[in-house]
Amino acid sequence: MTNARIGDESYVAPDAVVGQPGGDDVVPTLGRNATVRSGTIIYGDVAIGDDFSTGHNALIRGGTTLGDDVLVGTNTVVDGNVTTGSHVSLQTNVYVPPETTIGNEVFLGPQAVITNDNYPIRPASEIEGVTIEDHVSIGANATVLPGLTVGEGSFVAAGAVVTDDVPPETLVVGAGRHESLPENLQRRNQIA
Repeated sequence: MTNARIGDESYVAPDAVVGQPGGDDVVPTLGRNATVRSGTIIYGDVAIGDDFSTGHNALIRGGTTLGDDVLVGTNTVVDGNVTTGSHVSLQTNVYVPPETTIGNEVFLGPQAVITNDNYPIRPASEIEGVTIEDHVSIGANATVLPGLTVGEGSFVAAGAVVTDDVPPETLVVGAGRHESLPENLQRRNQIA
């Protein structure tokens, strides 16, 4: 089902849902050369740039803005009110909660999890979005806790847990340990 503005040279699988059923007045916009694979659901009030693609069964909720050349991998959830720059790769099973901001040239490995609530299902709980600056790589199964900033050019190793703000050009390993970024990781991301 499609209820959207979709750019030229785009493909939407027959069983993907793009836009809210029932003729909602707020429809998503996808740029040129989009590929939306089977099982994907894209809510209304979503704006997506050119060269967008999904894996299968991706979910993108309302209030989300994605730049150009963004991949939302298989079973990945972009849970609404999320903003990304361009050249962003969200691999398989990534979770991105509301109020997250992601810069340009960012990579989130399989099953990386961003969080936004320090005290889930508690009455005094407040959502605190995460900011991931440009040229950041976050490895598989890494977790970033609420309200933090991961600085430009940083690298979060697979399985790491980010518990404090990460300064630019920093390597995060283990549970919140920071160290200088090794020379072999100081190159800028170039996601194509």
